[in-house]
Amino acid sequence: MSDSAVSEVDSRPAVAATPPPRRDWGKLVRTAAWLALLVVLLALPLYLDAAWLKAGQYMMIGAVGAIGLTLVVGQAGQLSLAHAFFLLAGGTAYTVLSGPTGDDRVVGFGLDPGLSLLGAVVVAALLGLAFAPVAGRLRGIYLGVASLALVFLGLYFGQSAEELTGGTSTGRAPAPFSLFGFPFAGDSPEITLLGVPIRQAERTWYLFLLLTVLAFVIARGAVRGRVGRSWRAVRDNEAAAAVMGVSVLRAKAGAFAVSSAYGGLAGAMTVLWFDILKPDESEYGTYGINVSIAYLAMVIIGGLGSVPGALVGALIVNGLPQVLALYSADLGWFSGTGDGALTPILVSSFVYGAAIILVVLFEPGGLAAIGRRITRSRRQPPEEP
Repeated sequence: MSDSAVSEVDSRPAVAATPPPRRDWGKLVRTAAWLALLVVLLALPLYLDAAWLKAGQYMMIGAVGAIGLTLVVGQAGQLSLAHAFFLLAGGTAYTVLSGPTGDDRVVGFGLDPGLSLLGAVVVAALLGLAFAPVAGRLRGIYLGVASLALVFLGLYFGQSAEELTGGTSTGRAPAPFSLFGFPFAGDSPEITLLGVPIRQAERTWYLFLLLTVLAFVIARGAVRGRVGRSWRAVRDNEAAAAVMGVSVLRAKAGAFAVSSAYGGLAGAMTVLWFDILKPDESEYGTYGINVSIAYLAMVIIGGLGSVPGALVGALIVNGLPQVLALYSADLGWFSGTGDGALTPILVSSFVYGAAIILVVLFEPGGLAAIGRRITRSRRQPPEEP
């Protein structure tokens, strides 16, 4: 090679080497944490008593319902106080669809329990879609008051339609749940895992865990996808969302229908947990105003719009009464008698009521915002001296 060629090559500017792709260690850590949590939840039935498993099942019911409510309230910006109505609708739909035929007192279609569970979700979603014209034209406190009317409609429906609900005096028992021929109610066929018999409490735990995981994964996919972006656009500015080509009415209707479907699934799980469908005698009960407020408390404490935050909120609001009730039997708490005696439910109401006040005053983003702040602080590199 000539000297001129060598000098020409040496005079060329050096090209910086392309750095290797950087791994998102934070994402890997979060994925590993979720997998570890799933493994722990799968192993808990091997170590916990049936009473604790029952309490955990109730927390998972709250988690499914709270995920649905945080989608419509936090993601789409629509205030809904009708969640108790959709719980009743889902529980009634499952019981009627799976109920035996030929009963003179109540109506039953005798469908497969798995199909009946899916049908309960569809029925609740259709009822939410029927309310969509109202939800599309109202917002804020006006929508909250309008949706609250559904709770009173459910109260009237539960008391009047005795051929469907069984009435307030006796109610009606749901069909035992089975999936692909495998029964989750009862202790047969006998199954043993690592020397631990898998009975009804353990089977119901795994069933509810499966439903909760599916609800969580679907919600996360919706939030991160195009549907979630349209919901947030409508929440932030309806006029700007319409200019960008988002159908405001369709987005609101879709959010309400999805939230209602989650409420229907939680309602079917509630019926399976209680092993009875029994409508309330007043506006305060299993499907009353107090339940709608409790679910709203879950999403506020966990963080509006946060799917993982909804899980934490359900853990606090639905889990605290169950834990206090279990510990009170051993420690002798709440043993007083009389009208003014404290109960686990009353103490829990005080606790999550105080939690709501603290969240509103000091951290409007809820526990999810605190978690995000901690995560960001760990990601920031240390300052160079």
